[in-house]
Parts: sequence; structure tokens; C-alpha cells
Amino acid sequence: MIDKKWIGYTGPEVRFDIERGRLKFFAQAIGESNPIYLDQGAAQAAGYRDLPVPPTFLLAADLDSNELFSTLAKMGVSLGKILHGEQGYTYYQPVCAGETVTVCSRISDIYDKKGGALEFIIRDSSVTNASGELAAEFRSVIVVRN
Repeated sequence: MIDKKWIGYTGPEVRFDIERGRLKFFAQAIGESNPIYLDQGAAQAAGYRDLPVPPTFLLAADLDSNELFSTLAKMGVSLGKILHGEQGYTYYQPVCAGETVTVCSRISDIYDKKGGALEFIIRDSSVTNASGELAAEFRSVIVVRN
């Protein structure tokens, strides 16, 4: 069983640049066809500064930092036992190519089901822009099979 002492644990902040080429690649990889995610002119015509991030991009970019996997290892969770359970996003303002953002993640809950056969780790993350303004929040649910 995962020790509940990890509830409230905040990992190190992760900073990353939002790069236009990476946004286009991500949009193509997920089958996104809306031109605002692929064409700078279309994005600007729609009122964006540059290409906006597709809704699920922030979690994918955060995973590249390995912060989540490092945290799970500290918690004693084997990566071979995890499943992606759920994710949700709230955007407060557009996040676009050319920006640098900071992600701060916190373990907000740990609980089990089926007599401990499944454990759930709730990880809440906030995304701030270079001005320190809250741009987005996302929640990830990680399922651990025991």
C-alpha cells in the first residue's frame, strides 16, 4: 500500500518552453485537424498570439520532464504497475507557442478500491506563465495495480 504521508507532497517546479514545431507535431500525432493548432495565420485570425496548445498538450509536455516518474519512484510505486486513469483540464487563459510556463504538481489524494487491489493517486498541477499568472490547471489520476 502507498503510504498516505505522500498526500500533500509537492514536486519540484518544471519549466519548459512552448515551441511551435513541437505543438504542430503534437497536433498531428493526435489527429488534430483544426487549423488553429497547425497554422500560425489561422491561429492569429482566431485571436491567438500564436499557435495555442491543444488541450492535452500540457500534461504530455510535463511527462517529458520525468517529474511524475521520479515522484512515483520515491513513493515506491513500480512503473510496471501503473495505468492512466483520468485527466482533466481547466484553462484560464490561452497558452501559446513562444511562451515559457512553469508547472507545479502536488499529490492531493491517495485512496484504494477493491480491498487495496487498486490504488489511486490524484495529482493536481498548476501552470503559470512567465508573468506568474495562473494559465491552467490539470488533474491526473494514476491507477496502481497491486
